[in-house]
Amino acid sequence: MRCEYFDRGECHSCTWMGVPYVRQILDKEARAREAIGDAEWLPAFFGDEAAFRNKAKLAVGGTVDAPTLGILDADLRGVDLRRCGITAPGILAILPAIARFIGIAHLVPYDVPGRRGELKHVIVTESPDGQHMVRFVLRSTESLGRIRKHLPALLGEIPSALVVTANILPAHAALLEGEEEHVLTDAAELPMRVGDVELLIGPRSFFQTNTEIASGLYRQARDWVSALWSETTVRPTAWDLYCGVGGFAMHLAEAGASVIGVESSADAISAATRAAAAAGIGHATFIADDATEWARRQDHVPDLVLVNPPRRGIGAELSALIDASGAPAVIYSSCNPTSLQQDLARMPSYRVAEARLFDMFPQTTHMEVMVRLERDA
Repeated sequence: MRCEYFDRGECHSCTWMGVPYVRQILDKEARAREAIGDAEWLPAFFGDEAAFRNKAKLAVGGTVDAPTLGILDADLRGVDLRRCGITAPGILAILPAIARFIGIAHLVPYDVPGRRGELKHVIVTESPDGQHMVRFVLRSTESLGRIRKHLPALLGEIPSALVVTANILPAHAALLEGEEEHVLTDAAELPMRVGDVELLIGPRSFFQTNTEIASGLYRQARDWVSALWSETTVRPTAWDLYCGVGGFAMHLAEAGASVIGVESSADAISAATRAAAAAGIGHATFIADDATEWARRQDHVPDLVLVNPPRRGIGAELSALIDASGAPAVIYSSCNPTSLQQDLARMPSYRVAEARLFDMFPQTTHMEVMVRLERDA
């Protein structure tokens, strides 16, 4: 894949841009094997190397009449990336209308060096069904009235914009969004069909940026669970720690498991609960709590523990709790082979039975690796 912005030196976000995709996969798999060691490695799971991102996080620069949507350069000035090759075409198609709306609603782009202006970022998410969530990240509520006034014009140009919000980020800091969110449409969540389930994605929900690969992750976990308990009539029990909006949990429940999903975000737990109910999945329960604190309080042993933590991993305490739990099986989905390697070393009672690379982030060094652990006899 080639990129005009990369070739001109305007954007270096995709550090492996121009590297043949087959080589990218082979190099990532080699790094993953080095970190994890002996296991039965399933074939790497990958999709398109271009147009895969379902979410665009765009810094806004320029002026009201000529805004840039993309990144900031070394001088903190806007660089327009409206033809970014890794972004879903459906997102790119609506960016001109968003740029026009910035002018109509007089949303002054935030000037980082001068600390002036209002509009800091625009964040756009696309579902597989072509619907969109559009979020305007603002320094204050000053322009909320104008956004509400002119919102019909935006929705007229972008009928696929199911959810539109304004996020307030008053701090002059290198942050993407703030804590305060104003939902401006009737709908507050974007339905996201992934694999065999439909998730509900809120404005501040975490969801993988590559829908095709996320679907592969969920199916792999489901298939492992189906294979492990295919010859029993007893419903296996599972914990899904760091469950987010419930993607793994609902797939495990579809495989016949009775699942408890734990996530610190109350909004994500609410979304997961409602999505499972709408799908008729009756064996998935969701709890808003810290994963480690919740696991420490449990006095029963599940048949399976699934963890999908952030880059830092699950850490020493949760690793020790799982190692001492006696759970027969663990599935660990990781976006950081280094923290995965550290956590596996903290669980000596388990061995890696199967492993698989999922290329969630083509054109970069980042990857997702999922492993199935078996308890040593």
